[in-house]
Amino acid sequence: MAETPKNIGGVALVGSGSAIPSQKVTNDELGMRVDTNDLWIKSRTGIGARRVIGPNETLSDLSHLAGEAALQMAGWSPESVDLILLATSTPDDLFGSAPKVQAKLGACNAVAFDLTAACSGFLFALVTAAQFLRGGSMRRALVIGADQLSRWVDWDDRRTCVLFGDGAGAVAIEATSTEEDALIDFKLKSDGARGDCLNLPQLGEFLPLITGTTHQRGGFSPVQMNGQEVYKFAVREVPAILGELLSANKIDPEKLNWLLLHQANQRILDAVAQRFSIPQDKVLSNLADYGNTSAATIPLMLDEAVKDGRVQSGHLIATSGFGAGLSWGAALLRWRGPI
Repeated sequence: MAETPKNIGGVALVGSGSAIPSQKVTNDELGMRVDTNDLWIKSRTGIGARRVIGPNETLSDLSHLAGEAALQMAGWSPESVDLILLATSTPDDLFGSAPKVQAKLGACNAVAFDLTAACSGFLFALVTAAQFLRGGSMRRALVIGADQLSRWVDWDDRRTCVLFGDGAGAVAIEATSTEEDALIDFKLKSDGARGDCLNLPQLGEFLPLITGTTHQRGGFSPVQMNGQEVYKFAVREVPAILGELLSANKIDPEKLNWLLLHQANQRILDAVAQRFSIPQDKVLSNLADYGNTSAATIPLMLDEAVKDGRVQSGHLIATSGFGAGLSWGAALLRWRGPI
């Protein structure tokens, strides 16, 4: 492991990266498969296209590329990384894909494991990684959010298939002093009582094993979602948790440089921004190009905004992830970037 600096207590966000599949499916093209069209999808979601992993790509490949780009921006060698957290609900291997990503990166000194919290996954993983760094046992961590929901979508169900896409994003974070802490504050929540609003359940098929005994066949059903309930959940809970966070830290919304929400529906982004009187030019959104990439949406959007110069060192970002579980959370971040 890399040597841990003295007087730590904070974390710095020093690198970002992302990767998307080569296959692009527009709304008009999707309309050739199901009864839908570009106007119908855009007016309800803001989505114009999505990326879909093809036969020559894997989720582990995208995660590796996103992580590699974050390491390059940070100026780190792979051997200096102590921890790799892969936030995903759709691993290539049900036992976990993070170790495969670790091997692809050549991060031979890093412990690597998956964390599953659906669309809240990246934010949950970022907070989890920060605790390892703040505790002093590790110095450098790579947090990756990646999902391939295209393999679990019913592509003949227009209520859900129009929403999702595949992608990966990553952030490199390192231990720093309390005074330089980039994770200013956070709140995380779960409500399993409402979990049936959005889930990807196991198949309920049981087969004979021996006389009088059965076993359950492995596998999962397609994504199931009550769209109206999920929308009501998001527009109620996201402003509430962000408001709690801003109030607790005595930060006026107008002091924010950016609002970076999970990219699920443009109407949700607009509703939250309106609640805090945040102008549209401070709301980061790439939903039109990628759709909902689950755990990848926040780091994918962040990397895009860092690379095109919108997000700069010292910028204050309010972010929130929300989705299946039901789970949701918010954080106040300050981007530093490489030095």
